[in-house]
This record gives sequence, C-alpha cells and structure tokens, in this order.
Amino acid sequence: MIETRTPKDVAPRPRDLHFDLEAHRGTHWMNGDPVATAVFNALSLTFPDGEKMFMDSVRHYRSRLTGRLADDVRGFLTQEAIHAREHHALNSLIDRDRYPVAEIEARIRKRIAVARSLGPVRMLCATTALEHFTAMMAETHDLLQERLFGRTAPELERLWRWHSLEETEHKAVAYDVFLEVTRDWPRWRRYMLRLWSMVFISFMFTRNITQYASLLLEADGFTPREARKAVRRFLWREPGIFRANPRTYFAWYRPDFHPWDIDNRAQMARWQAEFAAEEILSRRAAT
Repeated sequence: MIETRTPKDVAPRPRDLHFDLEAHRGTHWMNGDPVATAVFNALSLTFPDGEKMFMDSVRHYRSRLTGRLADDVRGFLTQEAIHAREHHALNSLIDRDRYPVAEIEARIRKRIAVARSLGPVRMLCATTALEHFTAMMAETHDLLQERLFGRTAPELERLWRWHSLEETEHKAVAYDVFLEVTRDWPRWRRYMLRLWSMVFISFMFTRNITQYASLLLEADGFTPREARKAVRRFLWREPGIFRANPRTYFAWYRPDFHPWDIDNRAQMARWQAEFAAEEILSRRAAT
C-alpha cells in the first residue's frame, strides 16, 4: 500500500443528517435570487447520479485496499450515499411542471454514462478531478459564505455547509485510491492521465453547469441570451464561484500534487465543531 500524504488527524466521518426543507418548495431559496438558485439547483441536480459514479469508481477497487485507506473508503462511501439522499430531497423541491428537471437529469445521466464507458481507471481518475472541484466549492463556501448565503434560510445554508465539510474530510480518498491502483505505472503515465482528466472535466463541468442553470432560468422568463449572461456572471464575475480560489485549482497541475497540499484543516475543524455542538444540543433536546 502507498503511504498517504493525508494528515493522520483527517478521516471521513459520516453524519446521518436530515434537513427540513419543505417550507422552501418552489421558491428561489438562495437569497431570493433566481440566478443564484438556478446555479445551485443545477449543481445539486448533478449530485445524486454523480455521487453514485464516485462511489462505484472507488468501490471497484475496494478488494485491493487495506489498512487506513480501506477505512477511509468506507467512510467516503457512506458520506457520499447520504449526500446523494439529501440532494435528492433538495432537488424534489424544484417544480418539475415549471422547470425542465427531467431534461437536465437525462443529460446528466448521459454524460455519466460516457464517463463509465471509459473503463474503471479512467472513471476513477475522472472522479478524482471532480472531487477536486467539490473540494474547491467547499473552500468557496467558506470564502464567500456571507455573499452566497447571507439571506438564505439557515437550514439550507446548513445543508451546503455540511456537504462542504464532508467533501473536505474525504477530498483525498479517491485520489489515494488512484495512486494505489496505479502505483506500478510510470510517473509520467499517471501524470498525463491526471492532466487530461482535469482539462476535460474543467471544460465539461463548467459548461454543463452553465447550460443546466440557464435552462432553469429560461423557465423563470429569461431569454436564452439573458440566462447565459446572468449565469456566466454569477459563475465567473460576481460572486465568481468558479474563480474564487485559483491557487487550489492550479495546484492540481503540479506533477507531485496531493489534495492535502492545500491544508484547510482549520476551516474543517471549525465546521466540525459547529456540527458537534448541534449534535450535543439535539441529544439534550431529546432527553
């Protein structure tokens, strides 16, 4: 087994949480802003099927893993399963009679089918690249929390903060599995696959989110041009969630990169403490 560079005090800890979202059904739940809501709904719509692909790509190699990495994979799989469940609940709030949710979900499934068709190693590498994006989004939540969620209902902000915490906890798990299953490869071959995967994922993921969010906005009365312009502004200019932390994104392209080269344990510990305090209060309320 490889020796992971993940810090010894980091491990995925599943939190089986449920979120009370029903009051926000059919609303522009994110700050009352249709553009922000469309973007985050578009992101959320990718999660149920996307998380399933992440789980399958790692599970395929589970029999080859031992020790700490096997334990981390167990936590990763449980976290991702719960994320898929809760984002499915969030997605159910979108009015399917008004918004083209079924069309977007069909596009997502088609693109995931392409990733699956590439074979297990390439699917795993695609997972590592997408996990890098989710880790960046977790950083963005912290960097832009007030600007993104300042007027959002606390329960919805809590859902995204919980997801961000757990994405941070397991941000290196798929990557470490990839390093383990390719440990006999020449370094240049592993690097070229990583490089190709991130270039491809960067193009496809940002393009797809733009398309999905624009379709949702068109259902709100935006023209196609207005929708694309508004979404691109939100993603790249203000608040610019895809450009908020370029240092993390470009770190990937270093040949010796590891996700924990970006050491955000302080951010993670703060969120862990917040959720631990909530658990204590919940237990006290139950007694």
